[in-house]
Amino acid sequence: MQKIKPDLNLGSNLRRLRMERGITQEALSAKLGVMGIDLSRGTYSRYETGELNVPVSVLVALHTIYRCTYDEFFKGLELPTL
Repeated sequence: MQKIKPDLNLGSNLRRLRMERGITQEALSAKLGVMGIDLSRGTYSRYETGELNVPVSVLVALHTIYRCTYDEFFKGLELPTL
């Protein structure tokens, strides 16, 4: 059986953006629900911890909620150089 390698983790940036705006995971899940994205607090928590990859639809919704650039989601993430 092949082990799946983890991808780059956006979680710390998602957490930073949420905390900077003083929003709880529960409140954020509710805001996403209003936008048509049915997402539990537990699932969102797993995005922040890097356990799950974040769907593009969630990033688009967070971009709207946070009023940030998409670059903020990827801040500090780089692939290793050869």
